[in-house]
Amino acid sequence: MRIYGNRQLKTLPGLETRPTSARVREAVFNIWQGAIAQCRWLDLCAGTGAMGAEALCRGASLVVGIDIKGKACSIMQQNWRQVAQPEQTFQVIRGDVVGRLKTLADQQFDRIYFDPPYASDLYNPVLDAIAHYQLLADQGELAVEYSPNHWTPQLLKAEGRRQKAEDKEEGGKVKENSDCRDVASCVSTLEICRQKVYGNTALVFYSATR
Repeated sequence: MRIYGNRQLKTLPGLETRPTSARVREAVFNIWQGAIAQCRWLDLCAGTGAMGAEALCRGASLVVGIDIKGKACSIMQQNWRQVAQPEQTFQVIRGDVVGRLKTLADQQFDRIYFDPPYASDLYNPVLDAIAHYQLLADQGELAVEYSPNHWTPQLLKAEGRRQKAEDKEEGGKVKENSDCRDVASCVSTLEICRQKVYGNTALVFYSATR
């Protein structure tokens, strides 16, 4: 597989992963052109990391990828190490996407790309978690790749859990009596800002409002 700058990436043989097609990948980066340099990028169901590698090649300052498959994570690590510059940071996380998102609850990302297996039941739980933990930064966008035959985009609204420092005990644990009533931007809503269709594949883009 080749990406931006004619870089060659490793892939998994067979049908273990379904990489984002070159057409869709190009469309995403054309839409987000000008917003990738220095951005914080989160890649969900990242596979072997083609989208994250492209983000690194285009100047993202941080790329984080999550996938449940060990082989995919190993290749993702190799691909990102190959393209990353010394000033760039990347992290590969193996595990269930919904569960792992909780570990990122103290971070926010400028661009999030989510591309699960089309027939999976991950769409709504993952989007709920992104809204719940307020992982999408102000002015950020989330892109979801899907098949219209398997899923229908929807607006997501969730009570946020981004806590103030004084609401946390030593070690980062949230105090039992704390809540988010006094925290700015407590309620996070993911609103659809654009949709695109490319044959049997579609993209829906969300922005965060609070």
